[in-house]
Amino acid sequence: MMSLDWSTFFLQIINFLALVWILKHFLYKPILATLAQRRAAIAKTLEQAQAAEARAAALLTDYETRQAAWEQEKAAARADFAAAQEQEHARQMAALTLDLAKERERNAAQEARRLSELQQQIEAAAMARSARFASALLGRLAGPALEAQLLELLIEDLPHLPEAQVAGLRSATQASTEPARVISAYPLNLAQREALAQELSAQLDHPLRIDFTEDRDLIAGLRIVLGPWQLNLSLADELRQFAAAGSHVE
Repeated sequence: MMSLDWSTFFLQIINFLALVWILKHFLYKPILATLAQRRAAIAKTLEQAQAAEARAAALLTDYETRQAAWEQEKAAARADFAAAQEQEHARQMAALTLDLAKERERNAAQEARRLSELQQQIEAAAMARSARFASALLGRLAGPALEAQLLELLIEDLPHLPEAQVAGLRSATQASTEPARVISAYPLNLAQREALAQELSAQLDHPLRIDFTEDRDLIAGLRIVLGPWQLNLSLADELRQFAAAGSHVE
């Protein structure tokens, strides 16, 4: 049985502890420091990665928010554009409807005016034909006998002239030095001339000087010229007024 050498045992223990201390302070400590640095670097890298991830998530959230807002803006813009298009379409349709209504009114007015002018032309032509027919007929019927009847009518009507017209005739003949003129289609005999002169003088309150002449264009009847005034009772004047009235038919 071997005897235990305590001194050698303690020396071995001391050498072991010294070796452990040496390993701890000269070998493990740099390794631990290196590991700590690596852990710190890894932690820092992880922290940076987490920060980058957080920034990326924030950017993604912001992008998604902006994208949603952009989509809303586009939808609102499309709705506004569609509403504007609808309003413009409605405005154009209203303007077109108004233009068409005005065009129809213009066409209707033009057509009415054309028909009115055509009717006036037809009526004027009919009046002109009637005047020509009446002129031809009365020309065949005219003669001294008809003229005598017209003279009698004139003498009968002179007392019934409007007072304003008589006053104008009286003033015109009193201020004029020219004789009155009586134009007849056929020659008047002395009795007819005296009867007419007497009635004219009585109506105008003063004697008249009268020149008697003939004009067959009157067809039948008389035309009396008193200064600027005229008294017409002839078929030619009546036909002329008839034709003039026909040319102004409404």
